[in-house]
Amino acid sequence: MPTDPADTTRNPVNQRGYDVNKSIGETRFGVLKNWEWHDDPKRILFSMARYKFVSKMFAGRRHALEIGCGDAFNAPIILQGVQKLTVTDFDPMYIEDARQRMKAPWIYEARVHNLLDGPMSGSFDAIYSLDVLEHISAAQEDVFIRNALLSLTDDGEAIFGMPSLESQAYASKASRDGHINCKTGDDLVSLMRKYFRHVFLFGMNDEVVHTGYSKMAHYVIVLCCGKK
Repeated sequence: MPTDPADTTRNPVNQRGYDVNKSIGETRFGVLKNWEWHDDPKRILFSMARYKFVSKMFAGRRHALEIGCGDAFNAPIILQGVQKLTVTDFDPMYIEDARQRMKAPWIYEARVHNLLDGPMSGSFDAIYSLDVLEHISAAQEDVFIRNALLSLTDDGEAIFGMPSLESQAYASKASRDGHINCKTGDDLVSLMRKYFRHVFLFGMNDEVVHTGYSKMAHYVIVLCCGKK
């Protein structure tokens, strides 16, 4: 316990937070999350809930790969479930930002990689990609998915998530301009059944992941296993 009154909180319950802050320094938002906090703070909660779902579904997996990690701000949530994590993004700025913010014990590997150019080197028993596939044209989605699966073990699992097609009526113009390949839940399942024997569909509204009527879901997620 600190002996300097200037380093002592009024409530001892709060002391741990102050001590950790002095020990490791302040944790800052990533480039992407900083913008989200400024633009629409609640969106960070929705994003974290998606990553918590992935972390729970992949609990105990040996080595997970994220495709399209952005600034990787949510990587520590995944590391609470898996043994090892590699994150990738095609934007070097995001990857450099992720590396600069990384702190023990939440250590992961961050690589610059564009999956449309080829598969990732290495072998992974869990692969996930959130808010990426809707930015890939329908003409290129087969290349994207097949390259991802080349790095997935035969007993591995994959998770893909995107805003639902139905949600786009309420999306901002900036979002709609970037979302060139949103799908209904049924269409996302049909796509993934080309590559997996088993595909499980979940919906999401705000921070709640559910198995309700997918046409009323703002976001759709598929958990896939049994690679063909």
